[in-house]
Amino acid sequence: MFWNNVAGVYDIFVNVINRKTHRALKKIISDLIEPEDHVLECACGTGLLSTVIAGKCASLIATDFAPRMLKRAGKNCAAFKNIRFQQANILSLDFPDNTFDKVVAGNVLHLLDEPLKALHELNRVCKPDGMLILPTYLNRDQKGRASRFSRAAGKAGAAFKRQFDQDSYRQFFLNAGYPDVKMQLASGRIPCAVAFMTKK
Repeated sequence: MFWNNVAGVYDIFVNVINRKTHRALKKIISDLIEPEDHVLECACGTGLLSTVIAGKCASLIATDFAPRMLKRAGKNCAAFKNIRFQQANILSLDFPDNTFDKVVAGNVLHLLDEPLKALHELNRVCKPDGMLILPTYLNRDQKGRASRFSRAAGKAGAAFKRQFDQDSYRQFFLNAGYPDVKMQLASGRIPCAVAFMTKK
């Protein structure tokens, strides 16, 4: 599995190659989390957003499909006692309806064959009036072409099933029935759009 294979080097991409974007992304996410929140994070990877979330919330369940990513996340988040790590499939979450105040899924929707199914699951486990927080890397350039980053990632084994720019990412949520979707941009070498909206 590609994500197991890159678990040991993913932090270099985030903390060195794309540091400016990630710094802005952490600030955006931090501002959306409240001290009383019980949070689910899907596709937590090596835990680089988990540390931000855990530092603000009451409790966090951080999940990923790749066991090696979770192992790395556990090391990166060892200082936090309010996190539980769990392997999970974003398309079929093993949590009851209406469980979490905030549901975060970072940089994953563009990788999925069934992003609407994942969105339905994230919405399902979120409490009424809770918030979905869904960052994703923008992988189309200003001329609408697949970015150099997404082409390189695809050759390495991380197939991008969707090519989003900021406008098409917003439209994805509008088409899915979220008229209140808001968007913030984390600028940098590979920018990231953070979509956030109230549970339907």
